[in-house]
Amino acid sequence: MVSKDQGIGGAILALCVIVAVGYIVLIVLFPQYQLDAVLVLVSIAFIAILAIGAWIGWTMATTPPPKPIEEITTEIEEKKEEPKAEEATSSSTESPATEAAKKKK
Repeated sequence: MVSKDQGIGGAILALCVIVAVGYIVLIVLFPQYQLDAVLVLVSIAFIAILAIGAWIGWTMATTPPPKPIEEITTEIEEKKEEPKAEEATSSSTESPATEAAKKKK
């Protein structure tokens, strides 16, 4: 059984091979259209490059800046300290069996 991604990949592969063969046939069998075929191909490639550049620019413009490293390290240190404080309070109020069940989770 073929997964959805593999099916899409196969369809893209088949489409690319068909377009490549069609382009070669157009160039070889119809020399009067060689210049037009090259012009269309170069135009598509140029527009694709501009579209990728626009997509990168839009992504950079709309993505929020990352947190400073100092904030991240502070949060990590706080998370490490929180379980220790919870263990100290829970050990005095809960039985050892309850603590063992929590550790298994």
